[in-house]
Amino acid sequence: MKISILDDYFDTLRTLDCFRKLDGHEVEIWNDHVDDLDVLAHRLHDTEALVLIRERTKISGALLERLPKLKLISQRSVYPHIDIDACTRREVTVSSNMHAGTPSYAAAELTWGLILAAMRQIPQQVAALKEGVWQTGVGRTLRGLTLGIYGYGRIGEAVAGYGKAFGMQVLVWARDASRKRARADGYAEAPSKDAFFEQCDVISLHMRLVDATRGIVTGADLARMKPAALLVNTSRAGLIEAGALVRALELGRPGMAAVDVFEQEPLRDPEYPLLKMSNVAATPHIGYVTREEYELQFSDIFDQITAYCAGQPINVVNPAALHSGGLQTAGDSGA
Repeated sequence: MKISILDDYFDTLRTLDCFRKLDGHEVEIWNDHVDDLDVLAHRLHDTEALVLIRERTKISGALLERLPKLKLISQRSVYPHIDIDACTRREVTVSSNMHAGTPSYAAAELTWGLILAAMRQIPQQVAALKEGVWQTGVGRTLRGLTLGIYGYGRIGEAVAGYGKAFGMQVLVWARDASRKRARADGYAEAPSKDAFFEQCDVISLHMRLVDATRGIVTGADLARMKPAALLVNTSRAGLIEAGALVRALELGRPGMAAVDVFEQEPLRDPEYPLLKMSNVAATPHIGYVTREEYELQFSDIFDQITAYCAGQPINVVNPAALHSGGLQTAGDSGA
């Protein structure tokens, strides 16, 4: 197949062990990021299988109309950036492994790194020392504080474990089933969402961004947080009501934030409000960006291509595309 890979910023994929799974295919890799529809349509005109790195490029209906040879989009995780209905109409199969049984330890580790960085003022202290200033403030010890986990899934569970290891009290707020799992794991459940935001010293968000969770953290929720509290978001920016975090930080509740995700990515505007705030630690969506995580993710992505070529596509998001005149399969077409 003619395979195109977008947004491999550092030309990493060809250096992975799992890249050998594409031997025998014609593979073209693009290392830059473009949004221009005409440029994308030109680059991908002859593409049969398209590999996406998370949500870096939006695959719109308008773009799909200009890709006559496209048969498969292979990626991992959620897919709000893909027009699934348009894919189905164009008989383009979308395969996306939702990795339900494999926690992203890379994302969990970055979450914990951001917590430590914010609470101990590490970015500020590093920058000051480079300018010849010896100590710029006083941080906080995590031991004995309350860590709030909002959304007790795979990553939330891992971060809760790190909090326990650091001697923090862990408090969970999530869906009923998730809170039940948290209780079974020995963690306390907040009596209410309001109490959760009021009691926690650190709150870390760990939910998928779907219609039901978009804007689930409101300005009123943030206003209940302590003045010295920290809000951490390494999941998706859309979980927080638009504009609410900036307003809350300006009002002093919470006192700090640490974020790895933004409404618009890639973010290249140094004037972006969160980046101008001294009480915000920000990273450019690197939660999953490690070699080890890439090996896991792209092994799955390349397996999906191999399965499609064998006539048995897997992890199919839009099975109707297979049966509307496209590929017929006796294999697993469920996510």
